[in-house]
Amino acid sequence: MRMAEGPVSRLHKVAHGGRRFNTTPTRRAAELRGETVEQLLDRNLAELLQELRVAFTGVQILFAFLLTLAFTQRFTDLDAFGVTAYVLALLCTAIATMVLLAPVSFHRIVFRRGQKAALVIVADRMLMLGLALLIPAICSALLLILDLVLGRWQAILGSSVTVAVGLTTWYALPLGVRRAGRVASGAHGRSRSEATHAGVEPASPALPGGPLTHQG
Repeated sequence: MRMAEGPVSRLHKVAHGGRRFNTTPTRRAAELRGETVEQLLDRNLAELLQELRVAFTGVQILFAFLLTLAFTQRFTDLDAFGVTAYVLALLCTAIATMVLLAPVSFHRIVFRRGQKAALVIVADRMLMLGLALLIPAICSALLLILDLVLGRWQAILGSSVTVAVGLTTWYALPLGVRRAGRVASGAHGRSRSEATHAGVEPASPALPGGPLTHQG
């Protein structure tokens, strides 16, 4: 026979997103940083809002440029290649705009419902998706402009270089740093375990919030 959940248990389940969101890393990060879960969520939400402001400023500028471009005289001179590049840039920018604004609507709907953990997780995913859409948006717009100004092969070359720079700086570099951090954390954990088994008290890190323990 299944026992009924108490009010505290139900409140905890709602506050941490129920079964839809895994909040175990959140609780672990809060413990490592000596914070409560609520303090960690407040800090994460503030960081996400700052990042959203930076990303959305660039999206606004690009979207405004693309919307006005269709009403210029040279737009009628575009061939099929140029129109395709323009449509791709416009669609990616429009979708990125909607995705980056999604956390605002999400926050209004769940406001004062005790679901801040779900808000932080959704905002994080929406920001990642919005940033991913910005790469084809920026590169398609650049492809269109360079094709008009310099020529077809120069446009393709310039756009390809931009894609490579975006993928390297936005994904390859941070993923490499994250992987190196995991390796260092694993080595640190093994050394502590070996020292414990040998009867030696392992030394604590000089900074509790250093690179090996930072999770939030």
